[in-house]
Amino acid sequence: MTHNKLFILLPDGVGLRNFAYTDFYAIGKEKGYAITYWNATPFSLHSLGFTEIHLQGKVHPKTDLLKRAKTAIELKSFEKQTSNPIYAAYRFASESKTWKQKIKNLLVRYYTIKYKNKRTILAVKMQQSERNTDYYKLCLATLKKERPTMVFCTSQRPVNAIAPLTAAKDLGIPTATFIFSWDNLPKATMVVETDYYFVWSEQMRNELLYYYPNIKDNQIVITGTPQFEMHFNKNLLQTRDAFCAENHLDVTKKYVCFSGDDITTSPLDQVYLEDIAKTIRELNTEQRQWGILFRRCPVDFSDRFNKVLADYKDEITVLSPKWERKGASWNTVLPTKEDNPLLLNTLAHSELILNVGSSMVFDGICHDTPCAYIRYNPKQEMIKKDIYTVYQYIHFKSMPKQAPVFWVDSPEQIKEIMLHVATEGPTVLPHAKNWFKTINHHPPQKASERIWEAIEKIIH
Repeated sequence: MTHNKLFILLPDGVGLRNFAYTDFYAIGKEKGYAITYWNATPFSLHSLGFTEIHLQGKVHPKTDLLKRAKTAIELKSFEKQTSNPIYAAYRFASESKTWKQKIKNLLVRYYTIKYKNKRTILAVKMQQSERNTDYYKLCLATLKKERPTMVFCTSQRPVNAIAPLTAAKDLGIPTATFIFSWDNLPKATMVVETDYYFVWSEQMRNELLYYYPNIKDNQIVITGTPQFEMHFNKNLLQTRDAFCAENHLDVTKKYVCFSGDDITTSPLDQVYLEDIAKTIRELNTEQRQWGILFRRCPVDFSDRFNKVLADYKDEITVLSPKWERKGASWNTVLPTKEDNPLLLNTLAHSELILNVGSSMVFDGICHDTPCAYIRYNPKQEMIKKDIYTVYQYIHFKSMPKQAPVFWVDSPEQIKEIMLHVATEGPTVLPHAKNWFKTINHHPPQKASERIWEAIEKIIH
């Protein structure tokens, strides 16, 4: 192995924001590491001045079926283990229109029955399946040639990460994975097996030990996530005048940010946006000056907002995320580095953030911008998803008893909360900051440094 040569495995685009668009690379270089991004995304990192090796290859069809069975078994196991039916809400029905889809679903059901009491074996079975692929052989050849000291995977979820990590383990190269999101572990998204697991917090460490008792405490490293580091980069923060001028906003207005969710999590976001727009219009007739900054979910390309945007064009300004669509599926929609300052300044110059249960609450905290969670089912619409189900998800159990967000339980409360923030200030912020400390190791701007410190201890 080449001393101090680190492979950063990017199996999909979600790791770009944490490990390519932060100071993670610069910190590693300063410490003397030779860093290579093992890049399976369609986004070229050469433009950022990074060394990369493109990772291409096909996962064995059986591996994906085993992964689906593993997820189903684990969710059923978690439900039984906790006597909590909410885990069933994490299961999504697979399409069964074609014969090919039907056969795949039958095989998943077969594996689910066969391994229902042996779920830990499935990770081994997936590794064995991948060893039979040309993809694995290519990974093995790359690692033999490059001889890195360690392979660090940026997310535990993608099935295409199994082959490169298995190849590394077969060559005796230490491996680690970062747990990508605060809500991932209860959803049975642990697809890969590595030597070490980098987590956000003490709470996530406890979750990992609870859901995956085969993982030992000495394999877990608490570092926090680099996800929020950009908010502390003062070079990215614009003055209010500059931000308003760049985005054609009225500097005299107060703005609220409505951050959209994906269509599965919140299928009626367009109704909530309209309710907020109606409130804004009413307030503005009272000689108040408010507006909405609408940031849609980056992977939501539906037309569901078109009507409300047309009807309330004077109240709503669209600030679309600066992500690039590189393919047809959601996981080929990739963030760009330019989105960081857009998101940062949108939140910094908003009085309030409104959404349905989004982690954007923590981004807002970094700018002392409070968040309001919408928690009512629209009366005039057929309920496609009961919104109360969202707040029963396991990751919301981490909320402190004292409300860290404003709760919007009716359209009428939108106005009340906006006026409260305008007159009384962001009164929920102290509790929100306590929540942030629970879910992410502090200080949040030092996560990349802590990750490198942990890597150094593992390697040396």
